[in-house]
Amino acid sequence: MANYTGPKVKLSRRVGVPICDTPKHTSKRALTPPGMHGYRGRRLRDYGVRLNEKQKLRYHYNVMEKQFRLYMDKAGRAKGNTGEVLLTMLEKRLDNVIRRLGWARTIWQARQIVAHGLVKVNGRKCDRPSFAVKVGDEISIKDKKMQYVRDNMESLPGHDVPAWLSFNPSNLTAKVVTEPTPDQIPFDVNMNLIIEFYR
Repeated sequence: MANYTGPKVKLSRRVGVPICDTPKHTSKRALTPPGMHGYRGRRLRDYGVRLNEKQKLRYHYNVMEKQFRLYMDKAGRAKGNTGEVLLTMLEKRLDNVIRRLGWARTIWQARQIVAHGLVKVNGRKCDRPSFAVKVGDEISIKDKKMQYVRDNMESLPGHDVPAWLSFNPSNLTAKVVTEPTPDQIPFDVNMNLIIEFYR
């Protein structure tokens, strides 16, 4: 299945939480269930609850189901808590790093910025949104597109860059200082339900 290109607010309405921090997704209407009157009569069964939690995380990071399963398998084989490892892997995706830095308003815009080859990692062009950054990696933007990124940053007043990234706003460069931890991720999700979904 191809990447979803339809209305993004529909995704927030489907899972019942804002999957993006823009006003369009955080408004009252965006958080009512789909349908003319926001029908709330149905109760999800155990499978539905776990599926909904998994979809929340998928939509937040804009990852396809096949990719998500691969991340899940890799996290299951790694040492440590599977849920925390999975969150860390998703958080270190290059498109997500661009979003966390405030260089893009949404994950979809961040993906486009990376895919168009506007981002450099350690001085080399990187056009793979799924590229996993490592501690010590330096991220910069092409000189020609700096004004575009500054405009995006101005449209996000009060945006906080997470502590695992250091950011120099004067020349638009950033560095991965440490590994991200689950408490630094500004998205509430129950990882236990997601792990149970795949078992």
